[in-house]
Amino acid sequence: RSFRFSAAAVVSSAPAPVQPYLRLMRLDKPIGTWLLYLPCTWSIALASDPGCLPHLGMLSLFGTGAVLMRGAGCTINDLWDQDFDKKVARTATRPLASGELSGMQALVFLGGQLSLALGVLLCLNYYSIALGAASLCLVFTYPLMKRITYWPQLVLGLTFNWGALLGWSAIKGSCDWSVCLPLYFSGVMWTLIYDTIYAHQDKEDDIKVGVKSTALRFQGQTKAWLSGFAVAMMSGLTAAGINAEQTLPYYDYAINGGHSPGLSDLHVGHQQTRGLLAEICLQPKPGPFATFRHCCWEFMEGKERQFAAE
Repeated sequence: RSFRFSAAAVVSSAPAPVQPYLRLMRLDKPIGTWLLYLPCTWSIALASDPGCLPHLGMLSLFGTGAVLMRGAGCTINDLWDQDFDKKVARTATRPLASGELSGMQALVFLGGQLSLALGVLLCLNYYSIALGAASLCLVFTYPLMKRITYWPQLVLGLTFNWGALLGWSAIKGSCDWSVCLPLYFSGVMWTLIYDTIYAHQDKEDDIKVGVKSTALRFQGQTKAWLSGFAVAMMSGLTAAGINAEQTLPYYDYAINGGHSPGLSDLHVGHQQTRGLLAEICLQPKPGPFATFRHCCWEFMEGKERQFAAE
């Protein structure tokens, strides 16, 4: 019998009283943690001295912080959205929406996660401590954005890519804004790409419960918008590389072929055949960092059809 190690298997094998807390912080779905962690690694790598590997201790520290802050963010999101989650089949089984955990239990758990995350942050220099603390405003307000704007994915990008600033300052002691801002901007564009694609699966439910998203904003123009975001992302990566005095391997690895900067391969492809208006693909290459599913959205005769394959 083959043994398959996965985050979901780890959570399901945990003691029953602990499982709702692990699912509340989405420990069984680690893709969000990777998406939060990767911008940190880009920044740490760019800040490393020429010819040197990124600081392994700092990578580990930021990895721990990513797990904790992603968990805290999910807890905050579920506290805000538990009434909405009860009305949507995909989210109705979340611990707060299903009643497995109470609001007070979630608040206490949130306090524990934030306390541990503060311990990680205090391991950094004073500049980085202040910079990291500044991100809390985004962490707490992001879940509200879907109620008031069609651009919650933009706010998510501002939140999830804060590590592009923090990683550099943790290594160098402060931000070189000529490098950090273009890198941060590229990360935000990257988030707009993948989370708009993700938001398309929830469009009907979003309309039903009265929340907004870029998928609802773009509708049939999604292809053009995502193409623009991809161009903007590549431009930002180029500017960051130039200002960081990177050499040709950086541009080949980070930019050539539409690859996202380091560790994950993001392809936004377009195809028009036999009545297809657009096809948007998120395709990972095989390997240890192939954390995305192969997801395609076809827009045919004004109607969207989603399918997914491992």
